[in-house]
Amino acid sequence: MSSFLNPDEAIDKHRHNLPHWQQADNWIFLTYRLADSLPEAKLTAWREERATWLTLHPEPWDDATEAAYHERFAERINHWLDQGHGSCLLKIPANSEIVANAFHHFDGDRYQLASYVVMPNHVHLLFRPLGENRLPDLLHTWKRFTSREINKREGRSGTLWQADYWDRLIRSQEHFDWALRYIAKNPENLPPGTFRLWAAQQE
Repeated sequence: MSSFLNPDEAIDKHRHNLPHWQQADNWIFLTYRLADSLPEAKLTAWREERATWLTLHPEPWDDATEAAYHERFAERINHWLDQGHGSCLLKIPANSEIVANAFHHFDGDRYQLASYVVMPNHVHLLFRPLGENRLPDLLHTWKRFTSREINKREGRSGTLWQADYWDRLIRSQEHFDWALRYIAKNPENLPPGTFRLWAAQQE
């Protein structure tokens, strides 16, 4: 079975506030962030623009429209995240280690990791679910465990992670290689010790 998106096979489509796709055990590029990582004024304008765009582009989408959505909305979020807003609790090595350990805990069992980077206020992850494991369930497990452990370590309570997330099914080897490069380059302007970068080929 191919590990990349097959347009001729069924796709599991679901949404919270954003569209999310999963297809069998194919590779996924995932981004999620801390709850305080983006200024509310920017998010409000982004939501309004996105709502208008979705009205003009009703689903189902073809590949070009889906790619345009991610370029226009997900990539803008990524740019804002890289500006380092919010508490940036993940720049603390002990906290980023909690996130990294959560990723590795079920690697090879529930999913296969290819690469990830834990940035000061967000995470990028390239992985593929295995068996019957679903993206929302895996993400819920990661968020629940890391939220509890980081809050305990920081002596805080309340919401740690933003509820929603951004994901893209990987379409080809070229797309996969692009995601690896994107993850590797994401922290290149950060001081050492303020991020945690990992790729499978390093081990």
